[in-house]
Amino acid sequence: MAQKGVQLDRETFSCSICLDLLKDPVAIPCGHSYCMDCIKRHWDREDKKKVYSCPQCRQSFKPRPVLLKNTMLADLVEKLKKPGLEEDPADHCYAGAEDVACDFCTGRKLRACKSCLICLLSYCEKHLQSHFDVAQLKKHKLVEPSKKLQENICSRHEEVMKLFCRTDQQSICSLCSVDEHKGHDTVSAAAERTERQRELEGSRLNIQQRIQDGEKEVKLLQQEVKAFNGSADKAVEDSEKMFTELIRLMEKRSSDVKQQLRSQQKREMSRAKEFQKKLKQEISELKRRDAELKLLSHTEDHTQFLLSYPSSLSALSEATHSSSINIRPLSYFEDVTAALSAVRDKLQDVLREEWTNVSPTEVDVLLPAAEPTTRAGFLRYSQEITLDPNTAHTELLLSEGSRKVTFMKEQSYSSHPDRFTDWPQVLSRESLTGRCYWEVERRGRAVFVSVSYKNIRRAGEGTECLFGYNDKSWALEFKQNSYSFTYNNSKIPVSGPLSSRVGVYLDHRAGILSFYSVSETMTLLHRVQTTFTQPLHAGLLVCDAAELCKLK
Repeated sequence: MAQKGVQLDRETFSCSICLDLLKDPVAIPCGHSYCMDCIKRHWDREDKKKVYSCPQCRQSFKPRPVLLKNTMLADLVEKLKKPGLEEDPADHCYAGAEDVACDFCTGRKLRACKSCLICLLSYCEKHLQSHFDVAQLKKHKLVEPSKKLQENICSRHEEVMKLFCRTDQQSICSLCSVDEHKGHDTVSAAAERTERQRELEGSRLNIQQRIQDGEKEVKLLQQEVKAFNGSADKAVEDSEKMFTELIRLMEKRSSDVKQQLRSQQKREMSRAKEFQKKLKQEISELKRRDAELKLLSHTEDHTQFLLSYPSSLSALSEATHSSSINIRPLSYFEDVTAALSAVRDKLQDVLREEWTNVSPTEVDVLLPAAEPTTRAGFLRYSQEITLDPNTAHTELLLSEGSRKVTFMKEQSYSSHPDRFTDWPQVLSRESLTGRCYWEVERRGRAVFVSVSYKNIRRAGEGTECLFGYNDKSWALEFKQNSYSFTYNNSKIPVSGPLSSRVGVYLDHRAGILSFYSVSETMTLLHRVQTTFTQPLHAGLLVCDAAELCKLK
């Protein structure tokens, strides 16, 4: 019991602001005690109003009371700081620094469980009970504990702000409505809340719909990715099988040829050995006959010589010649090697010519990227483009690293089949695929900014060679005072802010070609949606000069 009594004393001598034991305790005129620093900070925040209140009982003082340390209370607090005292097992019920404290608790405050929007006070379970028992309090609006209740008080009139000024879009009190907001469109806070709640619900429905749409797209994308992965796995598996079959076939052919060559080698070696054996036998026989004849030639008895001579000259067997066994010449193996070399070359040609059909083209599984809306977004796709001197008309001079083109007297270009012969046009070196962006600066009267297939005609005065006047090129003509777009000999006027610079955005795979007027902002002039069947090249037709801008 004694320990419990000590704990109650600790609660009694705690500051209701910092919820700790009093430090340099002071008593203010209403009788409540606080840490000197805590009450000073509290009143410092009220300096503007020049009215100072007690945080517990709300009693106001004017002027600001002078604070003196209560020495007796300070001694009592020091005694309570002796070591060995245990924490109250009910500490978890008390309000911490992050909690909303009950405004009615004295001493150490409990955590609030509700805040009242009418009273503008927060209550623990004990002090909230009156809101359930008293008829007048039952009508009050209770909400989750909030530290922002004082924001509901008008800073000027110290009244609850129950109205909303639609003219100034702010919450006001009743005195504000007849003062600085007089004549404004004012409604009750509840009415404005109802209207805003309706808008909020509409926004939520829109967000929820977008969430559903996004989830459907994610599901669809997941299905496409799954199907794509399955297709890729099957293609890898099939390709491995086919390459394995090709390798096995080549290995079998290699084994067959090797076996054939070795068999031929074995046969010819066997025949050569037989021929060699026969020759050795003939040589041995001839040597024996030669020895007999030599011996006969040295016989001194003429009669005996003549008697032996006929038998010594008996007919010799016919000599064996190498041509009689027909050994294949070395050219046989050279012929086989040459034949295999021809097969290898043919196979390489087939692989080289057909590989573009075997090699899978790049597939974009993801949904098409949206076209950028800012210049910074477009610059992410900026492409370094240079002009090809082999395509430039002879009266066009290229400079600035082949980015600038100027119409002037004839240049000393060599003859080239890619050169435009009659229109002052030039194409880019680089082919354009995927997503890319570039800008063209006009210098002078007019420029045709174009994209074109490489197989556009180059020679002749006809429209088949002129950018925009055939089905192989698209062109935006921009002059000092107007724009127009041309494709396949069909020309349409284009409106937009006049500028000396035009931006071109190309999404080759999606079939999008867009032209923008570029100044402080970007304005869409014209967009084409089509299907591009070949890589494109940037093109320029100039009357004076134009330059591909350096964007990186």
